[in-house]
Amino acid sequence: MYTGPYACIPQDRWNQPEMCTSCAVSPSPRVHGLLIFEKTGTRELPLDGAFPVLHGKNGEDGTVQGVFALAGIPVAGCGLLASALCMDKELAHRVAEQAGIRVPRSARICGPWEADRAELLAREIGYPLFVKPIRAGSSFGISRVSSPETLRKAVADAFAYDTEVELEEAIDGFEVGCAVLGTKQLTIGVVDEIELSGGFFDYEEKYTLKTSQIHVPARIPAEKAEEIRRTAARLYRALGCGGFARVDMFLKSKGEIIFNEVNTIPGCTLHSRYPNMLARVGLEFPDWVRMLLEEAVGEKTGCGVQSQAEADVLQGDKNTKQSAQRPEGDQQENTGTEVTKDRRSGKKAVMTTGQGENKDAVD
Repeated sequence: MYTGPYACIPQDRWNQPEMCTSCAVSPSPRVHGLLIFEKTGTRELPLDGAFPVLHGKNGEDGTVQGVFALAGIPVAGCGLLASALCMDKELAHRVAEQAGIRVPRSARICGPWEADRAELLAREIGYPLFVKPIRAGSSFGISRVSSPETLRKAVADAFAYDTEVELEEAIDGFEVGCAVLGTKQLTIGVVDEIELSGGFFDYEEKYTLKTSQIHVPARIPAEKAEEIRRTAARLYRALGCGGFARVDMFLKSKGEIIFNEVNTIPGCTLHSRYPNMLARVGLEFPDWVRMLLEEAVGEKTGCGVQSQAEADVLQGDKNTKQSAQRPEGDQQENTGTEVTKDRRSGKKAVMTTGQGENKDAVD
């Protein structure tokens, strides 16, 4: 648990022993919070709810969500099942297909011992194609393969990130996305568009935008944008999502919509795609974060994203009421644990963050 000044987080200087305290989520619903391991002993820190913003394995795949579910702590965002399902690209495609939504042709390789099948499967799918780890984030381990000569290396690279690999048809079109907020009633942001000048939207490109641009709104007819938004809602429901997620699709030249993936914990910096899509429908960053937390906890929490106040609460100074806003221009995902006090119940609502896979600034 991070207890230092907020300024160290965006500067990536937070992970210092003197500013971190060992802690764990108590599996007991009685505690309903964290166990803090201090030099003088162990103390309990009750939580109203948790907001996981860890990306990739263990953060976005249902693991953290399951830990909080076991402890009886409400989680902002998708739960265990939806998180695990959306993290598995091939299974998510199966569900989408059952919901009547077109998906790319694909094949699953269940382990390195099946790597020899890759050439046969690739011929059936057709080149070019993508080789992807089944469960990985931020485009780690993904390769675009145009010929059999580079297939084996691409498969080996993907296996470095997961025990299973997917071969997936390369869609002749461009990527569009939708920000979806809510569980019972959905708010859907405007559609955005990724414009590439070459290659694909890989890890480096997501962080630097060297050759690509994000257009918000997408440069498509209004009727097609509405169809994409309706499709995003169908996918969100079919996959059991709740709280928030970003639904990514491809749009082909003739207007056909193809499902790509759902990011159950999309990038949420000031420069990320998700908040920018919601801003275009009138929901600014603090507004939708508050809505998300209030829905998860089930009451008005009054939660704001604070800085020094969070550290003071963690250090036991309950009289501190100073708050601060996140600095603009932060291109990194925050790391650490942010805690804000509930004005009604006196408990604390936790926003957990950490060292999962880095998420791109515009993802």
